[in-house]
Amino acid sequence: MDLTLLKEAIASKSYDQVADICDELELQFAARGVNYQNEWPYAIHLLGHIYVQDINNARFIWKRTPSAIKESQPEVVAVWKIGQCLWTHDYAGVHDAIRGFDWSAEVKDLVSAFSESYTKRMFDLLSSAYSTITVADVTKFLGLSEEGVTNYALQHGWTIDPESKMLTVRKMPKVVQQKLDPSKLQNLTEYVFHLEH
Repeated sequence: MDLTLLKEAIASKSYDQVADICDELELQFAARGVNYQNEWPYAIHLLGHIYVQDINNARFIWKRTPSAIKESQPEVVAVWKIGQCLWTHDYAGVHDAIRGFDWSAEVKDLVSAFSESYTKRMFDLLSSAYSTITVADVTKFLGLSEEGVTNYALQHGWTIDPESKMLTVRKMPKVVQQKLDPSKLQNLTEYVFHLEH
């Protein structure tokens, strides 16, 4: 079973490509009648979908994972624990599931990259949803200690009231993408054409 493309993506830290590569390889092996199930990197395949926030497909991968694999590979079960927490919006549970397993060398970097990405996504979500929030509440979302949350928030321009341990959120500037109206483009084209002739 040739997993070279997958190994190259992981080595180059192209984690956003892992799910698509695994899906494609799985289809190729199945189409050729290759019995890949005992050698398949289920943990990486699940993590690939979790990394790109495709929890629904991760759920289907989990469902079709053979029981023997689930029983013999605790790392696959540990990855799915992260998926379950995401599915149920158990934000603190995601961090607990990440910290609660001693990851293998081939999975560790992908888990770490997901953890960083997830923490950033949660912080961005908090930034857009709150104007003030307690340090204790932020710890549940970011999976950091109170000191870690305070440092992280201050690094991102938030302020803290040391008495109440209340963080004041620094709103991120909204990036507005302007969409080009095709009719305006047509009018501009006709106008320029008219000027040139």
